[in-house]
Amino acid sequence: MKVLVLGAGVIGVTTAFYLRRRGAEVTVIDRQPGPGLETTFANGGHLSFGQALPWATPEAPLQLLKWAGRRNAPLRLRARWDPALWRWCARFLRNCTPGRFRANSEILMGLAAASQTCLDELVAEHPELRFGYHQGGVLTVFRTGRAFEREAKRNATGGAPQQAVLDAAACAATEPALASAHHSGKIVGGLLAAAAATGDARQFTDQLAGVCNAMGVKFQFGVGVSGLARKNGAVTGVETSAGVLAADAVVLALASHSPVIARTVGLALPIAPVKGYSVTIPMSGGNSQSPKLGVLDAERKVVVAPVDGGLRAAGTAEFSGYDDTIDAVRARAIADVAVDLFPGLGAGHGPSPDLKPWAGLRPMTPDGPPLLGPPPPGAGCENLFLNTGHGPLGWTLACGSAKIVADWIGGAPPSQEAAMATALERFV
Repeated sequence: MKVLVLGAGVIGVTTAFYLRRRGAEVTVIDRQPGPGLETTFANGGHLSFGQALPWATPEAPLQLLKWAGRRNAPLRLRARWDPALWRWCARFLRNCTPGRFRANSEILMGLAAASQTCLDELVAEHPELRFGYHQGGVLTVFRTGRAFEREAKRNATGGAPQQAVLDAAACAATEPALASAHHSGKIVGGLLAAAAATGDARQFTDQLAGVCNAMGVKFQFGVGVSGLARKNGAVTGVETSAGVLAADAVVLALASHSPVIARTVGLALPIAPVKGYSVTIPMSGGNSQSPKLGVLDAERKVVVAPVDGGLRAAGTAEFSGYDDTIDAVRARAIADVAVDLFPGLGAGHGPSPDLKPWAGLRPMTPDGPPLLGPPPPGAGCENLFLNTGHGPLGWTLACGSAKIVADWIGGAPPSQEAAMATALERFV
């Protein structure tokens, strides 16, 4: 079987790996000059295996009202006439009920657990992969007692993934770099997801692409995709800047640009491009005050993770269409959260003043789970498979999603329950 994978980010490359392992003839197409150069490039680094939760929470509507009008707010919506965006927002709000939050969390946590198993098996199979994989867990810290108590209660009653509840002193003992934040009263407690991990998504993608190449996967970089070719209700190939490429199956893994290509065959995907920022803080020399674990600031919605030679802080969500320009104020606000949590970074061999800001577009579904598998029957898109819409959890869900889609293409679809929970049918 000849399969074209559209997109060479972490989703596309992992899909190519699992397809090739099943014996498919695979070609990956990407407009960039190499793998992992868009949404994957400066990912926040968290593998949220024990804390994969949707953004649509019961608290989200009130939080959005509080953040309205603040340029440095964790979420920013630029008002404009965009019917697709407003439909997306309406669907998002419908998913902010306790029941929908629980259901969507269960889907995401199931996918995350499967993805963790796949990643660990892959790393064991290919020990040459080096991407800073650290399995020490991820610690969510809280600045206010009210937020901490709410999440601890939700954790205890099964409304969220089970995590260890820690007071501020235990947080500092678990991650010594938080000692200053503890003593100054900046944190009141935390939740430790022991199953979670950190790692550099860009390094992983680049190195796995090398493994794929050695396995016989072909990569066509610098090739733009303009649409899907269709005949008699079936997708027969892809229209590209290098001409029309034929295939027996096509995997759409173009992140936020997936809806643009899907529309060329009349398929509407409920995915919104949501801009996120990261700042990589280069560290000069060793620094004992640099965190060793992944840390999430719950109230300010910023993740911090160690990366090769530095520290990466990432966060914010900005609904501004396909604009990926960097707002210096928002980028600086993310760096400030990292330095506020870890003031020891400024002492001795601390952060270089040469901060490296980046912005990328996350492909967000309104409810949280991604879109996996074929479009609904009757959509006129036979031979097309979706692997997109992972939002901020693309790195976390990559391996599991890729194996599901590769198995599906290879004739071994997942269970009906899993398929319905993660496919486009839930929006029909």
